[in-house]
Amino acid sequence: MSRVQGRGPQRGGTRTAEQEATQKRLREVYQAILTRAPENDVVPSLDRIAAVCQLLGDPQRSFEMVHVTGTNGKTSTTRMIERLLRQHGLRTGRFLSPHLNDVRERIALDGEMLSAERFIEAYAEVQPYLDLVDARSAPAGAPRLSFFEVLVAMAYATFADSPVDVAAVEVGLGGSWDATNVGTGRVAVITPIAMDHERFLGHDLASIATEKAGIIKPGAIAVIAEQPDEAAEVLLARAAEVGATVLRQGYEFGLIGREVAVGGQVITVQGNGPVYEDIFLPLHGAHQAYNAAAALVAVEALLVGSGAGSSGSSGFSGAAASEAGFSELGSSVGLDIDLVRAAFADVDSPGRMEVVRRSPTVLIDAAHNPAGATVLADSLEEAFGFNRLIGLVAVLADKDAEGILGVLEPVLDEVVITRTSSPRSIDPAELGEIATDVFGEDRVTVFDRLDDALDYAIGKAEEDGQIGGGVLATGSVTMAADVRLLLSRTSR
Repeated sequence: MSRVQGRGPQRGGTRTAEQEATQKRLREVYQAILTRAPENDVVPSLDRIAAVCQLLGDPQRSFEMVHVTGTNGKTSTTRMIERLLRQHGLRTGRFLSPHLNDVRERIALDGEMLSAERFIEAYAEVQPYLDLVDARSAPAGAPRLSFFEVLVAMAYATFADSPVDVAAVEVGLGGSWDATNVGTGRVAVITPIAMDHERFLGHDLASIATEKAGIIKPGAIAVIAEQPDEAAEVLLARAAEVGATVLRQGYEFGLIGREVAVGGQVITVQGNGPVYEDIFLPLHGAHQAYNAAAALVAVEALLVGSGAGSSGSSGFSGAAASEAGFSELGSSVGLDIDLVRAAFADVDSPGRMEVVRRSPTVLIDAAHNPAGATVLADSLEEAFGFNRLIGLVAVLADKDAEGILGVLEPVLDEVVITRTSSPRSIDPAELGEIATDVFGEDRVTVFDRLDDALDYAIGKAEEDGQIGGGVLATGSVTMAADVRLLLSRTSR
């Protein structure tokens, strides 16, 4: 199963010759980018992406940036930040990683992913400079720019050309050596840190936190979600070293109220000064409420200021400041509550506890490590209360499969093991053995094909006239993407 990159024709319509040509060119561009090293093949250097950006005129310096890292919650938090900024009248860019079904999801202007034409143009703009830097690297035996570095160059060039006022940028992996880190985020957000990507980031929380702390720049504002002590110590030391202002969840800000509501939850957030009440968030789970608190305070810090010194003053002036309607540094007024409520009410986060089918309910979630699986498991009963829940699980080879399955075992009645379209998927037979050790043989079924596995899981959820049954597809971002795509095709 391939990850489809271009939008198909609308129902009942046909593509024109021009549209067909555009889609063909889009596929060619994507294939050209795919010939490069994958994004999980990290080289600890910013030299190549910095060289490309310099040739492009350093586009990353032409806009403000909120930079987001962490282990889990990065994508949702980045989406919330962008939506808040846009609601305040600012022209926004957004960079996410990875994508679900379309590579263009990674680069968005004012909340909309790039059109096929704009994506092609962005690649055409940076390609000569990619080739030049690749040619310079070759004599020294250095690799070409990677898949991820190319997309970062395209994103920053697009944001500069638009131009945007501010970009919400999600780190791909780590922080210090992530290609996005050629940009300077005046606000750095660190979502909860846990064990993941140990091969690249280190085998303990302190090492992982050290890599992620690299996005905290001199004089910046660091918005830090609740962290394990080992990680928090590293982040605070980095902030002190570079003279960054720190806003910590549970100290300078926090989630002070949360009630489950139809379609999501209603939250109250203590900002760095004011309290923001009665905010409807159409996402499930306590973790999303905490993500929302961090996102709100990050935008408050950028637009209003940290209230802790000149480093926190707003970087906007003139028309943008007037349109956004924020106050001066140190003011207790904060952001306009009506704008905050409107922004959060419109937030979505595809692939994160997303319902993609009803009767029975099929839920997809991109949890791909034990920490992500834990918040997923904790949220299921509150949000859905399934009478019977069948797990559909595929895990990538570099992930803690036993840890993920162990966390999910108490909330799943049975588990169906399979593979996704990723070549990194653990072989179903091997993953099935791990699942059997965790669940017992009677609760595990293995399928080599995802479509067969999905059909079986749906049937089990509805078995014997079961009412209130559901399917949870999880274990990797690719699993969420592939199931989403499969069900969208069958619904046409």
